[in-house]
Amino acid sequence: MVKKVLVVDDSPLVRRLIKKALSQHTDFSVVGEASNGQEAVELYEKLRPDVITLDVTMPVKDGLQAAKEILDKGSQTKILLLSAMGDDDLLKQASSIGIEHSLQKPFKANQLLEALNKIAGG
Repeated sequence: MVKKVLVVDDSPLVRRLIKKALSQHTDFSVVGEASNGQEAVELYEKLRPDVITLDVTMPVKDGLQAAKEILDKGSQTKILLLSAMGDDDLLKQASSIGIEHSLQKPFKANQLLEALNKIAGG
């Protein structure tokens, strides 16, 4: 079964790289993209993706705030947190709201696919 992915990052370049990596993989389909946490929450409501790749540092609403709102809705959506900072405090915060998976930027396409396969059960 194809997993629906929502790509969330304030960098158009990073969003493009993620979409390109996923376009070469038949297990995933990018159903939407957002450039900040507020858009992520709104698109989550509309699209109900299976997986969200979520940047931490973004304008309007950061990734952790957005993830908390999404997960507080009783969502079964899996979240892969993307961060340029391998900060232990950040990872503890993420874990405390229910995010178990993260990937440090910069990452290679195969690392992204590996992480997504692992969390999506693909």
